[in-house]
Amino acid sequence: MSNHVYIFDTTLRDGEQSPGATMNLEEKLGLARQLEALGVDIIEAGFPAASQGDFEAVRAIAGEVKDIQVAALCRALEKDIDRGWEAIKDAAHPRIHTFLATSEIHMAHKLRKTREQVLAMAEAAVKHAAAYTDNVEFSAEDASRSDWEFLAKVCEIVINAGATTVNIPDTVGYAQPFEFGELIAYLLKNVPNSNRAVFSVHCHNDLGLAVANSLSAIRAGARQAEVTLSGIGERAGNASLEELVMALATRHELYKVDCGINTRQLYPSCRRLSQIIGQPIPPYKAIVGTNAFAHESGIHQDGVLKNPLTYEIMTPESVGRKGTDMVIGKHSGSHAIKAKLVELGYELDERQLGVVFSAVKDLADKKERVFDEDVEALVLEKVYRRRDKYHMKDMTVFSGTHGVPPHAAMVLEILDGEDVVEVRRNSAFGEGPVDALFKCIGEMVGFAPTLDRFQINAVTGGTDAQATVTVRIMHGPKAAVGRGTNEDILVASAMAFINALNRLEKMREEKEECPTL
Repeated sequence: MSNHVYIFDTTLRDGEQSPGATMNLEEKLGLARQLEALGVDIIEAGFPAASQGDFEAVRAIAGEVKDIQVAALCRALEKDIDRGWEAIKDAAHPRIHTFLATSEIHMAHKLRKTREQVLAMAEAAVKHAAAYTDNVEFSAEDASRSDWEFLAKVCEIVINAGATTVNIPDTVGYAQPFEFGELIAYLLKNVPNSNRAVFSVHCHNDLGLAVANSLSAIRAGARQAEVTLSGIGERAGNASLEELVMALATRHELYKVDCGINTRQLYPSCRRLSQIIGQPIPPYKAIVGTNAFAHESGIHQDGVLKNPLTYEIMTPESVGRKGTDMVIGKHSGSHAIKAKLVELGYELDERQLGVVFSAVKDLADKKERVFDEDVEALVLEKVYRRRDKYHMKDMTVFSGTHGVPPHAAMVLEILDGEDVVEVRRNSAFGEGPVDALFKCIGEMVGFAPTLDRFQINAVTGGTDAQATVTVRIMHGPKAAVGRGTNEDILVASAMAFINALNRLEKMREEKEECPTL
């Protein structure tokens, strides 16, 4: 049995299905490049049949990365598989990933198919995919609640049909580590042709056991793990890439397997994702949280000063935290800022570097110190934001404790590409300054979406910290997430709302609900 575990990252597919984690094309491409630098073996780029937007994103990613495999998720339907192949056919290393449910509850209530019909559908889907490529993965959705004997039969049939990877998902996070390991061992022993395929696992975290179940499966012989950065994903999320990888590295004597991950890119990768989706990394998050290598207890501090191994089972540097910090401020030159951007994992051209350099200088005039997180926020705000229809030119907000109600005024530009085709002006009162702002903007664009979520996070500490505001708006059946970063919370709020409106404008068709493995 091989001692290499393939790392299959599904941040861009399953991870993006996490509420509030929607990414635009530029953000997906940037994260795909970061995943390539991280050293994952396979990127699941999306579900091409879900929408035209997903199709275009998968195709763009397939053309962007060169050293790793790009997978397209497809239902066990010919039309899905055809669409998936069309999206990834030009990739250097394409993979078709097709799936079908195998548990009794899914077959009876969701598929309304018999076991025989499911076997036939799975076989036909894999054969159809194998006509395009010899890199075919089949997933038995809800495998952990499936009958083991029937599941073994499914595995045997799809391997004979051409599947080179067979994935055993714990779709609803139901399995316990000991039984999930036993399931993998059972399949490897009882599927007659198991030696002709890599067995994979895809575990959800509903009971907080996704990483534990994945590790148990690897000990039992699974050789691919499907994971996401920071464990994001449907409901309680997926197995966390950084936790799984560092468990394998830290306890190598137990697992005796290796993977190709550059662990020094773990923290930069998770931080990059956090900046893109506007959701901070929890301070107590294993491996990458701000407290993961923090020590306040006097006893702990004394031990770490004498020997870090007393209380640290890995070094901060091993996961990409820097031992030294280059301070960025108003006296920093372009070379220092370029070096900082490279350190943070960003490769910008001269025009983009100039935009960020100017933005850093402006910010440095307003706050004492510019932190790494500030620089990243500016990159995402100034470089990776998509071309918009609406652009805020100017705004003013009045608020107080009594007297005149909160009042907002704004000048909004309507763009066609780079050209300003119209300038609109408006003012509005509201229950509070943010309400006044949103009403003012809604009146100018001609509709008032429902504000479903409003969240403020400080990018760094201190009273001069930049604020990142994330909003989720609803307009009929459509939803969009917007983000804005500025040292002024109200400006960041307006930017986030306008960003969400621009995303709504870009939606050419309603995205179908994407099934989860």
